[in-house]
Amino acid sequence: MSHYVGLDISMKETVICIVNEKGIIVHRGKSKTDPEKISYHLKKLNLNIEKIGLESGSLSHWLINELRKFELPAICIDARKMAAFLAVRVNKTDDNDAEGIAEAIRCNLYKEVSQKSQEAIEIGTLIQCRKTLVRQRVQLINSIRGFLKTYGIRLESCGEKEFPERVRAVLPGALMIAREGIESLVSCYEKLCLEIKNLDKKIETLGREDEDVKRLMTVPGVGIITAMSFKIEIDDPHRFKKSRDVGAYLGMTPRQYSSGETKRQGRISKCGSSALRTLLTEAGLVCLTRSKKWSRVKAWGLKIMRKHGVKKASVAIGRKLAVIMHRILLEKKDFIYGEEKKPEVKAA
Repeated sequence: MSHYVGLDISMKETVICIVNEKGIIVHRGKSKTDPEKISYHLKKLNLNIEKIGLESGSLSHWLINELRKFELPAICIDARKMAAFLAVRVNKTDDNDAEGIAEAIRCNLYKEVSQKSQEAIEIGTLIQCRKTLVRQRVQLINSIRGFLKTYGIRLESCGEKEFPERVRAVLPGALMIAREGIESLVSCYEKLCLEIKNLDKKIETLGREDEDVKRLMTVPGVGIITAMSFKIEIDDPHRFKKSRDVGAYLGMTPRQYSSGETKRQGRISKCGSSALRTLLTEAGLVCLTRSKKWSRVKAWGLKIMRKHGVKKASVAIGRKLAVIMHRILLEKKDFIYGEEKKPEVKAA
């Protein structure tokens, strides 16, 4: 008889529930959140395990890979959709969640999440580390400007290199205690700039060595960060049946409500990666406003901009670029600009 295992994961402890193909609970237990101990706990039961399910989360990638090394049929399921399935239960407990996951797997009421490759995980971590440093740098700049305003000092806009010199030049000599604090923030700012520059060089080196990234950078408005972020988010382009599904996967398609005679379209769903969605929207804006070369995508976007404004046009262009970039990954071809149709001159 086949059995189905539901794992409710927490940082320290994992709750285990096993049901058979008839939906009868045959085992409940707990184990430390460690793949080796979970594997030992399951194998000592000597059951025919068909599937082991756990919700997507920060630990899921590591747990899935390690459990598969122990020859266990572990799968990662979409936590957002599983939450709707578990919400029908009156009591929210770890035991009930594990039971609900096992029951969902038995009844095939789940959506499996694709596991990213180790390379995609590592490059994604590198890009996120850079993003964190950039965010901290912006916070330091705002803090320094705010502290200086207390003394009536208002800094004008300046570049990255000029900022420390400008701050030190305007610091009043009379300040002794506060000066040391602001100086320490400026030193941290300089250190952050150096670390960001080192990460930029590393990311650029990785991008220049990747043929797919170089092809994606032929798209107008797409730089190395956007290209690498798109590739690691998609990872395996063959997991999408249609390229247009990528737009919906990234949450760049409108919500729909249709019931009877009522049909409404709302704003974009904003599912998926918010960081990549922002990068694609910025790429769409650059394609509309900064790209000088004519392309069919830009011409299409300009029509939308004249009718609905630049904001909606940028999102629409971003979605279309995502579809095009997916085709580039599949077909291994550069971006095609197309030829501008010249208006026909009528004979007199």
